[in-house]
Amino acid sequence: MTVRCQLGLSPSIDVAYRERMCRNITTLRGLEPAATPDEVEAAARQFVRKVSGVQKTSAATAAAFELAVELVTAATTELLDSLPPRKVAPQSEPPLRRLARANATR
Repeated sequence: MTVRCQLGLSPSIDVAYRERMCRNITTLRGLEPAATPDEVEAAARQFVRKVSGVQKTSAATAAAFELAVELVTAATTELLDSLPPRKVAPQSEPPLRRLARANATR
């Protein structure tokens, strides 16, 4: 699989969320409604931050970081699409959904 590197970030992913690194990556398989492309990208971004130790990219790390996010996003999407449905829903909501819910109540 060939994936082109795009240096831009998804505009719909909240900037404050992109700047933080969470300790846990939330399970996306079995969500109702299904995980959105932005949620998959956010999980990929979190994974790449964790394994690379890069929380904020610089000119020297941006291209490699964004390519890794794109590749992990593609692999995660393919994985989620190929797995059978879960019998039990995940116990926690993805961070983007929690953030949206918190912003809606303000």
